[in-house]
Amino acid sequence: MTVATSVWRAMAGNPVRFVLSRWPWRSLAYVLSSVAVISIAWLAIMPLLLFPPLLLLAGIPIGALERHRLGFMEPLAVPDPHAPAPASGWAWVRRRVTEAATWRELGYCACLLSVLALLDLAAVFVLISCLLLVALPLLVGWGWGVHIAVDTWTVETVGRACAVAGLVGIPATVVTLYGISVLGGAQAAFAKWLLAPTGAEMNRQVEELARSRSRLVNAFEAERRRIERDLHDGAQQHLVLLTMKLGLAERHMADAGGRAGELVGEAHEQARLALTTLRDQIRGIHPQILTDLGLTEAVRELAERCPIPVEVDLYLPGRLPPEIESTAYFVVSEALTNAVRHAAATRIQISGRLAGQRLALAIVDDGRGGAEPSLGTGMRGLVDRVAVVAGTLEISSPQGGPTTVRIELPCRYE
Repeated sequence: MTVATSVWRAMAGNPVRFVLSRWPWRSLAYVLSSVAVISIAWLAIMPLLLFPPLLLLAGIPIGALERHRLGFMEPLAVPDPHAPAPASGWAWVRRRVTEAATWRELGYCACLLSVLALLDLAAVFVLISCLLLVALPLLVGWGWGVHIAVDTWTVETVGRACAVAGLVGIPATVVTLYGISVLGGAQAAFAKWLLAPTGAEMNRQVEELARSRSRLVNAFEAERRRIERDLHDGAQQHLVLLTMKLGLAERHMADAGGRAGELVGEAHEQARLALTTLRDQIRGIHPQILTDLGLTEAVRELAERCPIPVEVDLYLPGRLPPEIESTAYFVVSEALTNAVRHAAATRIQISGRLAGQRLALAIVDDGRGGAEPSLGTGMRGLVDRVAVVAGTLEISSPQGGPTTVRIELPCRYE
């Protein structure tokens, strides 16, 4: 059974099913909360009448509240149409006053406190009247002094009260719920029309998100290069000096014999291994050859250092943006590592070309396959890293192999 995603679609179906569905009650909650918002808004706006310029901004909090309240009627949240602005001060006021969204919110606020207020209050009054008719047998039975007269016919007994409730109260309540649903749906559509972002505002938000992502990528690259530089110029140099001194100490103590020379030799070997590991880590972060010569040569160096044969068919006539080169290098490096460590591959092929404004790379190994991004943080990390630069990554790895990693990255030549 499908669930209606709007009050209009629900009303177009079975009337009985509609009355028993969630929509009459969601519409009622929306209209009742409108009455509450109207009351609060009037109390908040009355003091602002002493400072008329502030009324220009009165629609902003009302608009924010109304977008939140649209959750009663809309399945998806309505985003804020406003552009980012300073947290406070005149800069915030200037930005908001010059935005079309602010004036739309002010117009909606005026409608909410006038026409919509009358409609909502009338709907609530009619519903309360209908509910009183439904509850009439209880009111008469409890002797609350209820007396209803229509011409010469009066309701003074519980039997007549039940007749009024059944013949008038219940049908009137059902019809009123339909009317409230229509009112709630129309008011929600009107609010969404005025308070939701326009196409231009959505495009602006998308562009701002793109710029923000670009700033994050650039900040990440700058921080990564700083870490690389600190490791290369700091820790690595200390280890080199330590290794040299331990080597000299080992030579001087070789003739003396004893346990001291052996311990120094072991320390020398551990320092040498630490230095090798540190160099490998620095190369994995961002090799110098990638900075100096570009992606093609960096990938060829990876292939030469790989313990299994790697065929490279990568042709790029120029340099790519640094973040694209870094991302592509990282994916190739990780794919080679996985093929060697986990796939038991005996041969790997790397191919890549620039198609239009997109770099297409493919890494294929003849290993046992079975790689699945959802089962390992390494593969998920590749997907996330490619997504940061608005690229795509596809992994085809059936059991038995081969495994193919394809990436496409948007780029342009410098």
